[in-house]
Formats: sequence, structure tokens, C-alpha cells
Amino acid sequence: MAGPTVGGMTEQGVRWTAEQVLALAPDAASRKAGGRLGVAGPWSGTGCSDAGAVWGLCKGSGSTPYRTVVDVTGPAYTCSCPSRKFPCKHALGLLLLWAADAAAVPAGASAPDWAEQWLESRGARAEARKRKDDAGPADPEAARRRAAARSARVTAGAEELEQRLADLVRGGLAAAEQAGYGLWEETARRMVDAQAPGLAGRVRELGALPGSGPGWPVRLLEESALTHLLDRAWLGVDRLPEPLAATVRTRVGLPSSAEGPAVRDRWLVLAQYDTSDGKLTTRRTWLHGRDTGRTALLLSFGVAGRAPEPTLAVGVVVDAELLRHPGAGQLRAELGERFAAPVPGDAPPPGGTVGDALTAYGLALRDDPWLDSWPVTLRDVVPVPAAEGWQLADADGGAALPVTGSAPARPGLWRLAAVSGGAPVTVFGECGHRGFTPLAAWSPDAPGTVPLT
Repeated sequence: MAGPTVGGMTEQGVRWTAEQVLALAPDAASRKAGGRLGVAGPWSGTGCSDAGAVWGLCKGSGSTPYRTVVDVTGPAYTCSCPSRKFPCKHALGLLLLWAADAAAVPAGASAPDWAEQWLESRGARAEARKRKDDAGPADPEAARRRAAARSARVTAGAEELEQRLADLVRGGLAAAEQAGYGLWEETARRMVDAQAPGLAGRVRELGALPGSGPGWPVRLLEESALTHLLDRAWLGVDRLPEPLAATVRTRVGLPSSAEGPAVRDRWLVLAQYDTSDGKLTTRRTWLHGRDTGRTALLLSFGVAGRAPEPTLAVGVVVDAELLRHPGAGQLRAELGERFAAPVPGDAPPPGGTVGDALTAYGLALRDDPWLDSWPVTLRDVVPVPAAEGWQLADADGGAALPVTGSAPARPGLWRLAAVSGGAPVTVFGECGHRGFTPLAAWSPDAPGTVPLT
């Protein structure tokens, strides 16, 4: 049965804001090009359904218009244009038109055949993936043998890395600068061969520290100690409590799968950003449960040049189930079944002071000593430029946190300053030993989430 209507659509299909649409753009050029197409002029045959589908034909340079379809429950996109960007400018333009002009993209229409075919094939693929996941491994015994063989290789790699760290300490940290990066890269490749990508990543970080600036010996010693701790934890992983053992397995690079009961909630999309090492793009999406109060992290990966999924608009609320990954203090989860199309959210999650944020990060380190940062929400803070960079200070004159990066390198800082205007705001971000990385903000004077990435 359809729910109450809001702006011509059912409650499940409340239209997004333009800012939420533009947050999906893969780059500034796509954002600009999509903005030019967010008007009715080039579009025909537009419509949207209560199930969350939006479609339209966009006039291009050729005689045949581009066929564009968006499933906002994903969101997912398809377009007949040759662009390799994802979403393309036509998908962005269609969503902007849908967000701004209900008359230009009428609700309740029947999708044309070309749109319906894509939507049906998308549903069939999702059902096939669900059946495959439910079936589990075809040969559990073979899977167990493969896991045991990989564990043995990781153990051999950890023992070799222990010897490398012992040599570093024996020879003195000063010698690391003369040794160069080559030896570290060779060690990292051996960790990859041992199927321990987590250890390989830490080794590469160690190799980049010598000569990296004032105080590098201290940083090298700290990171070496954490790597040694992870090595020793892996070599004794069978004697650790299971939550900590699961964390250690994840840190060395063994894959984990979601387990346990699904948690259904109305999840607010707090932030989403991508990082790349040149070969692999990692997408991080932070969610906050409106009812449970839980924070969760979705991790997804894509090869270079291809955006990972899912792409969730920052600031929307998704009624869905999440399945949590194991581990002490781990927040990673996987998105399960969704029960409605995303709707805009305007209220921030509850926050605390700078002192509360530092306490939360400290408690998280107790469960996971290798943690770089922890998600926190700061309430009533003011962005303040300082001699050595920006800070977020408690509005009552209490403590302050340094903000990672500088304003020229992080345009989001200027956006944060504009949202604040010198007044207290609520800011969500990652708090760690390097400082605070702001990812989203809310102002009492303007509803909605302002992405800062």
C-alpha cells in the first residue's frame, strides 16, 4: 500500500536536494556539466516512480537523444552516452531536474520499455547475488584448507618482518635514511607474496618515514613498535580473545565477512569519500542509525578509473539493514536489504565536546591499538584559523582540536567556515593522532547536511 504523499511522490520517494545530488559527482567538471543539464530544456519523456526510478531522454549533439535512468534506491545509473564517468553529466542533470522541478519530472508515470528493461535486469542481478551469498561456499572443506594455507603464509611473512624490524633496531634508526626505500619495498613485496596486504601497507609506510622531515626518527620508532605489536599479535592470534583476534586478522589483511543478526535502522549518510593508491580506489561511507545510535562504516573497492559502489547521497536517510563485521571495536558493516527509497534528513547526530571526542578515541584504541582515527560528532564548535593551521574550538572557550590539512589543500575548510560564519556548528569527522578531519557540518540556521569532502 502506498504511503502518504509528499510533494507528489510517496513518502519513500521524497525528492533530494540539489546539494545531495551534486555530492554524487565524480569531479568538479561533472558537477559543472551536470548543473547545465539540470533544466527542462534538453529533456523529454521524463518521469519517476514511487519505487525510486527516474528516467528521461536528453538531447545531445546527435540525432538520437541519450537514454538516462537512475535508481535512487542504490543509487545506480545507466546512460546511453559514451562517457566513462560515473555518474555521467546526464544522470546528474536528470537528478537535479527531478530535485528542483516536480512538474518537469512527473511522479506516478509508467517507465518506458528501455528504462523498465534496465530496472528489471538490475533487480534480477541483485536477486542472483543474494542467492549466491545465501548458498555459501560450494566446498566448505576446500575453503578451510585454503584458509589454513594462507594463514601459514602470513605466519612466515610475519616472522620475516620481525627479523627486518630487529635488524632496524640493531643497526640504529639513523641508518634507515642511508638504506633508502628499496629495501623496504622489497620487504613489502614479500608481505604481498605472503598474502598479508595489511602488513605490506605498514611496511611501505615505514619506508616513507626516513628523511620525511623533522622528528622522523620518533615517527619511525612509533610505527615500528605498532608493526611489531601487530606481528606478535598475529603469531599468538590463537591465544587472543576472539574479538581482538578478529581485529588482528583484519589488520594483517585477511578478508572478513559480515556475520550476526542484521540491524535495521534509518541510517543517515554522514559522509562519503574516495581514496586511491593508483591501482585501487577505496570508498568510505559513514552512517549513523537514527534509532539505535550506532555508527557504521561501509567499505567498497574499485579498480583505478572505476568508481566503487554503493554511491549514497550525503544527507539522505536510508531505511535498511546492516550486517556487521567481526572484531573488537570494529564499525565496518555491509549494506543489506533496503526497505524504501532514501529520503532527505536534516537533523545531525547527537554530538559532544572536544574532550568527549578525545575520550572516545582513547577508548577505541584500547580495543584496536592500530586505529588511526575514530568517528565523532562535535557539537557547538567554531572553526578558528591558527598560526599552524585551523582548529575546531568549543564555543564555550574550552578545548580545541587541530584540523588536518590546510585550507588551500582542503577546500572543505572554507565551506566549513562559510557554514559557521563565526557561529557554533555541529561537525562530524574522524578524530585521530594527527588531528580532526571534518567530513560534514550542520548549521542551526540552515537545514540539511553540508558535505566537506
